[in-house]
Amino acid sequence: MHAKMRLSLLIAAALLIAMLTADTAQAQILFNRTPPPWHGGYYNTAWGMPVAVVVPPNARRQTHWGWGVGNTRVTRIRPQFERNYPGQGQYSRKGFQPTPRWPSDMDQYGTYYIRGPRRPTR
Repeated sequence: MHAKMRLSLLIAAALLIAMLTADTAQAQILFNRTPPPWHGGYYNTAWGMPVAVVVPPNARRQTHWGWGVGNTRVTRIRPQFERNYPGQGQYSRKGFQPTPRWPSDMDQYGTYYIRGPRRPTR
């Protein structure tokens, strides 16, 4: 019994030392990330800008269809708009590429899903 107590104290001390000496850069990467943009690197050729397809706020996942083995994938739909969204964004077409001549993924068409705002709770 006494040996188990000593062993658990030794393990607790080792964990405490490991936590205190851990690199804080890892924690900053995990907690201070900027969210990725809602669009990919392509614009819709009909509009000249990326097009946001607003889906209901309870939609959680989307399917990215791609050509080739293993290129179809399912990802989370991140929320884009909050209740007090300030207005239109300013985008320039020069930051995006047109749809390639032979696209290999549906994301290259410049149409992207985003979730709409949630209703206020009362």
